[in-house]
Amino acid sequence: MIQQYSPNMLKTYELCPRKFYYRYVKCINMPTNDEIFEFGKNIHALASYYLKDQNIDLMEKSLSAKEFDTWNYLKNIKYFEYDVIDTEYDLSYKINDKFIGGRLDALVKNDDTYYILDYKTGSAPKDAKYDFQTMVYALCVSEFFNTNNIIFVYLDLKNKKDVSVNIDENLKLEYLQKLSGFLKKIETTDYSFIKRKKDCHCEYSILCF
Repeated sequence: MIQQYSPNMLKTYELCPRKFYYRYVKCINMPTNDEIFEFGKNIHALASYYLKDQNIDLMEKSLSAKEFDTWNYLKNIKYFEYDVIDTEYDLSYKINDKFIGGRLDALVKNDDTYYILDYKTGSAPKDAKYDFQTMVYALCVSEFFNTNNIIFVYLDLKNKKDVSVNIDENLKLEYLQKLSGFLKKIETTDYSFIKRKKDCHCEYSILCF
């Protein structure tokens, strides 16, 4: 039984309940694109070490041209000048009898405002305000630090821009309501009645019928 739901898990269910079932209920792992994964992993590692004031000289020298260009943009953003709370930071929040949570790329603070930073080597979400990462991480940070002063910042490294969402008390209550309903939907799903989506070509499509 799943005890904690991450934003990626919620996104997977929204996209395709069958894929969610195979990946998170049956725990079937399928091959993924390692090149894309490695690029993102390298950038995340650099940012984490850099914000923790660790020496990254050797890591920078080993970067590809694409990685160096992306990293040079990221390390010069204004948010990296703020006070660092933590990087690769695990937080969770309880809704009824289930937990939501995950690992924040970075959490920084300027004056009384907390900034949740999320690096996107692809593009920022189209609806950042209601993206599952925004909703889940905002509730986690608000609860753990007992604050309403939160700004979620998606750092779109592909297009070299950032997308910000200001979190207030009303929005937090809306997030809680949305997530509570969504978790109930997941928990009551009968996966035996879910059919394969037409033209589905994801890594789990070979298991569908």
